[in-house]
Amino acid sequence: MAEAKQKHPRLILRNFLTLFQCEELEFIHKSNSTVGYRPNVFSTTLSHLIATNSPHLLMPFVPIRESLKEKVEEFFGCEYELFVEFTGLISWCRGASIGWHSDDNRPYLKQRAFAAVCYLNSFGKDFKGGLFHFQDGEPRTIEPLAGDVVMYTADGHNIHSVDEITGGERLTLTLWFSRDASHDEDAKLVSLLSQRLLHNNVPGPCLPLLASSNMYWFSLDQSSHRQLGFDICWARLHVLGFDVYSYQDTSCDSDLSELLTMPLQLARGVELFNVEFVNILHALQDF
Repeated sequence: MAEAKQKHPRLILRNFLTLFQCEELEFIHKSNSTVGYRPNVFSTTLSHLIATNSPHLLMPFVPIRESLKEKVEEFFGCEYELFVEFTGLISWCRGASIGWHSDDNRPYLKQRAFAAVCYLNSFGKDFKGGLFHFQDGEPRTIEPLAGDVVMYTADGHNIHSVDEITGGERLTLTLWFSRDASHDEDAKLVSLLSQRLLHNNVPGPCLPLLASSNMYWFSLDQSSHRQLGFDICWARLHVLGFDVYSYQDTSCDSDLSELLTMPLQLARGVELFNVEFVNILHALQDF
């Protein structure tokens, strides 16, 4: 067992996150995520939260990142302090999967030394499929459970895959760690925050801004035209049972990207709510 651990160093932490933390991160993701790096995948990065004027939503990540970094350094016996290279909320919807790979399998990913995947919802309850498999060593297969974390080296010692999602949505908080200070995510985030503070001289409440409409546009066919898909934010409100009411003309000839920036109110059935929101992200984060 000791030899197997050396060949395939990995660790599972049970109940590392509380259910409250899982739900809080899920809310942040549902109200901010954009189209992800693979078909049927959505992501929320910390830099995206800053870019959309939502830096206050960084706070729940801080203690989790620090605690995970300590756990990784301790378990893998790191002689020097590690740097968080990337932090992101990633959800996989029906049809998403990934084959055998290591997390440093591209030239631009070679700085990644370790990974930590925090499961925010549970296999069998919140989604079907999506089991995590290691190619060698033990444990070989992991059933995601809300609050659990799996940590492993990002190199060829821990080649892994994720089964296709057949129902629901699989949500994780994923972090990669690096020994290279030039890939320190914190330095990049501080720089982004400083730039926003310098350019944002308008006092007032911190209301979320829309990013590029392409980042919120999900197409069932990644190669199709935008008209054949749907806006993520718009769709979320309808899934929650809300209709959107705007003071401006919302005829079918209107450009959807324009509608997303208009002041709006929410309605449910015949009831129109009094609160006016500056845009859809404002509504998702505030109602």
